[in-house]
Amino acid sequence: MAAGVFETVLAVARMVGDGSGSGGEIAIGLAIRLPVFAAALLIALRMRSGRAWARITLTLALGVAGTASMVVQPIRALVQGRSLGAAFEEAGAMDIAFGASRALHVAAVLTAVVLMFLPAANAYFRAHRADRASAATRGTGPGRAHVG
Repeated sequence: MAAGVFETVLAVARMVGDGSGSGGEIAIGLAIRLPVFAAALLIALRMRSGRAWARITLTLALGVAGTASMVVQPIRALVQGRSLGAAFEEAGAMDIAFGASRALHVAAVLTAVVLMFLPAANAYFRAHRADRASAATRGTGPGRAHVG
């Protein structure tokens, strides 16, 4: 998530710096990204508490859809015949910083998805599921007092 926030800061700085984005365009971009970041954080917290649905949601929403949104534009440019060499020749310092940030962001997302499904992570989710099932059968789930 930090990579996404950093990338957003770079994008806004570039739009302000080169005048390519109006205040309204920047506001719309932030109005889209900030709720996504907030939702991702809330879902990540649910995942941390062992909720398997949160792991699946993060995988699909950020791992699949989010990654696709980050790679579509560069892939489209390559398909249209733009070479990497030409892109680097034309790139300024901000473009290089943004490209590096985007590469780091994609790598972080893909790494996180892999880590979420390693054997240790699977064991973590199984243990939390077992704890919740045990608490439910005892009637001592969250917010319930144990009587007896």
